[in-house]
Amino acid sequence: MTSLTRQCMRMLAIAALFAAVAGTANAQQMVKIGLLATLEGPFAAGGQDGMRGADLAVRQRNGVVAGRKIEIIKASSDAKPDVAVNATRKLVEQDKVDIMVGPLSGGEGVAVKDYSKTQPNITFINGSSGAQATTLVNTSPNFFRFNTEGAQWMVGLGKAALDKGYKRVMIIAEDYAFPYSQVQGFMAEYCRLGGKVPVKAWVPLGGKDYASVIARVPKDVDALVVVLGGADAVNFLNQYEAAGGDKPLIGGSITVSQDILNYKGKRRDSLVGTIAGSPIADAYDAPEFKAFVADYQKNYPVSAGGYPSPSLFALVYYINMKAALDGLDAVKGDLSGGQAKYREALQKMTLKTPTGDVKLDSNRQAIGSTFVTEVVKDPQGNLYNKVLRKVDGIDQMLGMKKEDFKIGSRDEPNCP
Repeated sequence: MTSLTRQCMRMLAIAALFAAVAGTANAQQMVKIGLLATLEGPFAAGGQDGMRGADLAVRQRNGVVAGRKIEIIKASSDAKPDVAVNATRKLVEQDKVDIMVGPLSGGEGVAVKDYSKTQPNITFINGSSGAQATTLVNTSPNFFRFNTEGAQWMVGLGKAALDKGYKRVMIIAEDYAFPYSQVQGFMAEYCRLGGKVPVKAWVPLGGKDYASVIARVPKDVDALVVVLGGADAVNFLNQYEAAGGDKPLIGGSITVSQDILNYKGKRRDSLVGTIAGSPIADAYDAPEFKAFVADYQKNYPVSAGGYPSPSLFALVYYINMKAALDGLDAVKGDLSGGQAKYREALQKMTLKTPTGDVKLDSNRQAIGSTFVTEVVKDPQGNLYNKVLRKVDGIDQMLGMKKEDFKIGSRDEPNCP
C-alpha cells in the first residue's frame, strides 16, 4: 500500500467518522412524534379537525422545543381498535417515534393503552378518546390522558335535563366504550335526582338505517339522549326528522361538536335548542379560549376546510399535543433513561389549556372542567354552543365515593 493510498484511506475514515457524529447530533436534535387520528370511517371529519388542533400546538412553537426540531409522522385509523393498534405499531416499531399522540375514539384508546404496555420506552399521550376504561381499568404506566373523558364531560347535564322538565328519556347511543362512558356520566346524576330511563337503544358504530330504533321511541318519554357522532349522528338526525320525530334532544358531546353543526344536511337546524355536556363551548368568553379560537381561525379558515369555530376534536388534540410539547420543554428535551424524567414532568404538570388548568390523577388521567351547553343559531345562520354552566375540578369518580362508583356499560347504570 503506497503512502498516498494510506493517506486517502485515513481521510475517508475521518470523513466517515465526522458524518457519523453529525448524523448522531442531528438525530439528537430531532424529536419524532407519531400522530394518530381517524381519517376514515364515521369520524373522519372529526379526525381531520383533530389533526388541525395537534398541528396548531406545534405551529405555536414554530416546530421547535428546547432547541429540538419536532417531526410529526401522521397515521390514520377508522375507529376500529385493531386498525388503531396496527397504525400505532407501525409508528412505534418501524418509524421509531419517540412519543405517540392519539387515538381519537374510545375503543381505540383502550386498545392503544394495552399496546403501550409492550413499549415501555415510548410515552403515549391520548388524542381525544374518552372511554373511562382507558385510565380506570388495567392502567398503563406510560399512557397519559390530559383530556377529561366521556363521563366527566356529561357532569351537570342530568340536572339541566330535569330543569327543562325531561323526567323520562330514551337513550340512543353507539355500542362501544365511549358512549357507555357518556351514558354513565349522564345517568349517574340524572337517576340520582329522580330521572327515569325506560329504554336504551345501543346501535352499531357506522350504522346507516335507524328505522327500527326510531320505531321504538316511546310516546311517554320527554326527550331523547342521543350519543352518536360523525356520519352516524347525521344519518340519525335526517331519518328521525323525516319520520316526523319531534322529541327534544339531549346531546352527547360529539353529537353537537362543530363537525356535526356544520354538516350540509338541510335538517341540521333540528339541533337548535339541544342541551349537551362537552369539554368545549363555542361561545365561552375566557381570554385564553378566545385566543385559541382566533389562532385556529387564522391557520385553518373556513375557505381552507376549517370550521367557523374549532370542534371538540381540535381542542382535545390540541390539549394533548400541547402537553407533549410542554413536557419536553420542562425537561429541556431530555428523553434519556427510558423517558423517566419526561414522564415525571408530565405527571406533575399543571397544564394551561384554553378552557382552564388541567392536572393528572394517580392514573395519569385529567382532572379538569366541562360545560353544559345549548345549540343556538347566530345571525349568519351558523350553529354554535352557548354556555349554560361551567363545572370545574371534575375527577374521574365524578365526585362519588369509590365504593359507590361503577364504570359505564350497556347495563350500568340502570334506572327504569
